Amino acid sequence: MAETAVGGHAAARKAWPVFRSLQGYGLALLSRDLVAGLTLAAIAIPEQMATSRLGGFAPQIGFFAFLAGALAFAVFGGNRFLSSGADSTITPIFAGGLALLATAGSPQYAALAVALSLMVGVVLIAGGLFRLGWIADLLSVPVTVGFLLGISIHILISQLPAVLGLPGPEGPMLARLWTLLSHLGDANPFTVVIGLGVLAIIVVTEKIDAKIPGALIGLVAASAAVVFMGLEARGVAVLGELHGALPRLTLPDVGIMEWVHLVPLALIIAMVVMVQTAATTRSFPSDPDVPPDVDRDFIGVGAGSVLSGLIGAFPVNASPPRTAIVSETGGRSQIACLAAAAIVLALLAFGAALLRHVPNAALGGVLLFVALRIIRAKQIATIFRQSLGEFLLIASTAAAIILFPIEQGVGIGIALSLLHGIWSTTRARAHVFERVPGTSIWWPKSPHMPGENEPGVLVIGFQAPLSFLNAEHFRRDVVALRQAAAQAHLVVLEATGVVEIDFTAAQVLKDLIRACHEDGVIFAIARLESERAQTALTRFGVDDLLGPDRLFHSVEQAVQGCRPR
Repeated sequence: MAETAVGGHAAARKAWPVFRSLQGYGLALLSRDLVAGLTLAAIAIPEQMATSRLGGFAPQIGFFAFLAGALAFAVFGGNRFLSSGADSTITPIFAGGLALLATAGSPQYAALAVALSLMVGVVLIAGGLFRLGWIADLLSVPVTVGFLLGISIHILISQLPAVLGLPGPEGPMLARLWTLLSHLGDANPFTVVIGLGVLAIIVVTEKIDAKIPGALIGLVAASAAVVFMGLEARGVAVLGELHGALPRLTLPDVGIMEWVHLVPLALIIAMVVMVQTAATTRSFPSDPDVPPDVDRDFIGVGAGSVLSGLIGAFPVNASPPRTAIVSETGGRSQIACLAAAAIVLALLAFGAALLRHVPNAALGGVLLFVALRIIRAKQIATIFRQSLGEFLLIASTAAAIILFPIEQGVGIGIALSLLHGIWSTTRARAHVFERVPGTSIWWPKSPHMPGENEPGVLVIGFQAPLSFLNAEHFRRDVVALRQAAAQAHLVVLEATGVVEIDFTAAQVLKDLIRACHEDGVIFAIARLESERAQTALTRFGVDDLLGPDRLFHSVEQAVQGCRPR
């Protein structure tokens, strides 16, 4: 009963302006949320520290981001399970972009990160308010897979110095990798054992049960080894003293031109966050019977980035793995995420000293696992087998992210995704349809299926939106098919797939109709099911030119209704 109440009806949930996940909440669910929150904290603490270090920030800044993301999403978000905070997907992107404007770790670098967080948050909130959830669909699956592959390689290379105990080289990514490989003989064996040992612990515990906090176990074991074996004296670098101060409100000291320079990076980060937030929300819906409110969750994550910036941290993102932990451990609302945030806050206030002996290599091991986990190896293999062209999209996107500055690489990936979509639309061609023998069904002509023709009738199908991208191809195809069927007295456009008609395409369609009429040929349209396309026919005057009774519900109806009398 209580769990059903938490799900609720969609209209009822939308009535809650804040804390939507708590509508209908009962105390009987509190124990489950607290257990889920404890598990989430055990997973998040090492992950947030490692991600913060990945971006060039002190570990506690990652805690600030987690606190902001959890609190803001609980207030303004809609999904019951979603965990928001520092994220390894976007951190390398904005760290690479900020490094072009300021030295990593400098006060100016931190100020720019704060400004970026505010900008990303505003874009996401605007996206939610204006219901721009469709933007999340602009990245195709192959481009997204390639993007994750490139990011994972960035993380792997960036963490090798910490795991090997070597100085971090400068320069392009591949040059840095070559430098590290050429100095493998100088690696600190204790550091290597710690980094790979933590990685092994996480992999093993993950295979046993994803709810086991392998990263936390690995960090505790590594810290104990440092203390009891005196490994600091043997060259193992540790976090050192951490400031246990609680977050406080701050505003960035950033000039106007620096705000302007951050705009492209903010838009790229916001785009990536939208994609990942939409994927997370759709993968873990609050109620399986109700469509997820992606736009509301954009507002929740965006508010998290705004709050994160106001307390001196960096942009936050939805986390699919942490969200899965909340769902799998029985969490029923955002109380679970708030409980995890309370544990992190207590650690900041009273336990920062416990973290001073955590070795950098251990955090590197955590990030190595994160990098390996985000590689979609099975999906890459499937795409390679089924579509070589789309596999090349994966390779191109990954190569762009590796070879170019990372924010440029992401921009190239987004452009490749859009170009691929445009290219797919331009490839649409008009095809001849035939009647399936013994039925009234008209189907695309195929060598694998017998079909029959109606004397004097040419049925042409077009299975894509008609737009400026393919209008000329459509014109040439129809003209060629008419020339091949010179005796046709009726041309029927089978328009099931025509979901949209723009101005350019409407003019082409009108030209084709006029040409048919001049030759004494009837032109009819069948199965134009899209309301937008029907409206376009009226708006652009196509239906007036077409003439009365020339729109039909089926091809067979058009053939029978337009027979010569």
